[in-house]
Amino acid sequence: MSNQHDGNTALPTQSVMYSQLQPWSHAGAPPCMEPISGATVPSRLAASYETTQRHPWRPKMAFEMIEVKHMPEQPVTNQMTQPCFVPQGMKTEGMIFPNLVTGFERNPQHAARAALYTRYTNNEWHNNNLGIYGESNTNRNMSERMRNDAVRLMRETDETASMGQRDAGRRLGERITDLTFWRNELNAELEKLIGEMSGINELQRQCGKAMLDLEIPLHIAQECLFHREGRQGMEKVHDNVEKALLLEINHLRNSRDRLKELHEKIAKQAIDCRGAQHLLEIDVTQKESTMGIDSMCHRLNNFSRGITYFGGIEKYDPTVSTQDSWALASSEHVKRSQAERAKLSQLRSDSQNVVNAVASSVWDFWNNTNNALDRRAQEMAGAKSRVQMHLQKVQQELFDMEKHLFLLQKAIQDKSNPLKVAQTRLEARSHREGMELCKDTAHDRLVLEVQDLQGTVDVLHHKLQQAEATHQSLLKTRCILEEDLRNKVNALFIDREKCMSLRRSFPITNLIRY
Repeated sequence: MSNQHDGNTALPTQSVMYSQLQPWSHAGAPPCMEPISGATVPSRLAASYETTQRHPWRPKMAFEMIEVKHMPEQPVTNQMTQPCFVPQGMKTEGMIFPNLVTGFERNPQHAARAALYTRYTNNEWHNNNLGIYGESNTNRNMSERMRNDAVRLMRETDETASMGQRDAGRRLGERITDLTFWRNELNAELEKLIGEMSGINELQRQCGKAMLDLEIPLHIAQECLFHREGRQGMEKVHDNVEKALLLEINHLRNSRDRLKELHEKIAKQAIDCRGAQHLLEIDVTQKESTMGIDSMCHRLNNFSRGITYFGGIEKYDPTVSTQDSWALASSEHVKRSQAERAKLSQLRSDSQNVVNAVASSVWDFWNNTNNALDRRAQEMAGAKSRVQMHLQKVQQELFDMEKHLFLLQKAIQDKSNPLKVAQTRLEARSHREGMELCKDTAHDRLVLEVQDLQGTVDVLHHKLQQAEATHQSLLKTRCILEEDLRNKVNALFIDREKCMSLRRSFPITNLIRY
């Protein structure tokens, strides 16, 4: 056989073609006749593509892309051309190959070589026949083995398909059992959760009512503080009543914040419980839908209606979980529901304890403030009595001081005539003449008398000034006592009439439950 390549016989307009390769040839093999000039093999454009499955009776096939040039640019090889028939535009002149018919006269030596290469011997002919017979026997034996293998393969595939279908049905039954178990577990947990959540609205209402009930004592305590700001003078004392009111207001605000925080916890727990309930409901719905699908799949067989081909469905993987993660997800939903139920139960108990504790503490602070008000009212009543007593004494002293002032003024007035007499005598004796102006004992006594009277008047005036100062002090003391008495009466009226009237009855009822 010849190793000549067929790639040089392409049409002039083609630019790319496929070349078929045989096992006994290779890509790019040069032709038997070497060309004078030009490329020997077409240039390779891409990698070769071979058949993946080999058969003993068929050689391996492969294809690759090569480039074929146009006729005017391609050197002529293995063609009988004449110089006169060479097309215009060729880069090389045509070559004339001699053959047995026309080339002997032109090139006898080349014609002889061509004759030797185109003939076979008898041994080659017999060997070729034996090869054909052997190939026939080999192919028949191979065909028989292939038929036997095919029959065995058909039996094995039938058995494998039957076993696979039975195993898939068994697995589907197990899956339906697991689905039924988890659906029942989820339904039971969902019923428990719904039953536990039935009283959460009542719990929220009770907590809200407790918050509203605290507003009344808080308002009363603030009103009491506001009324006590109306005290005047020294009665604006930071006493035990004010301390008790401030403590009560602070405790009421803290209790309100505590109840508000509890109310927010209850609302948040309600949201969490509804979230757990939503997850359980979705999980139950999905499992019921899955049970319907798996039950339908479990009932399917080779004679069922509606079965058909879905090409490539085994390559499509829509799964988002494994069997372990699937069971773990349902278990997590159940555990979350159980945890939320436990939190809700604990929150219900805590809320009742908090409400009772708040009510008890509010009652204690209320009583402490009332007791402080009673003690303060008694203390102010005693102080008012003492102030009234001192005021009466001051009034009596003022009366006595006014009489004393009158007596002093009368005494000073009584000394005016004796002083006039003494001074008149001295003035009259100063008109004596000559040696009669004698400083005698009478003159000395008159001078001493005037001096004594003037000293006595001065002393009396000094005493009068002191008495008047004392009288002013007593008047001032009386004003102070009267103002203090007025302030105490006002403070006592505020504490007894205004504050105690607001706090006669406890404003919270039906709050404590045991």
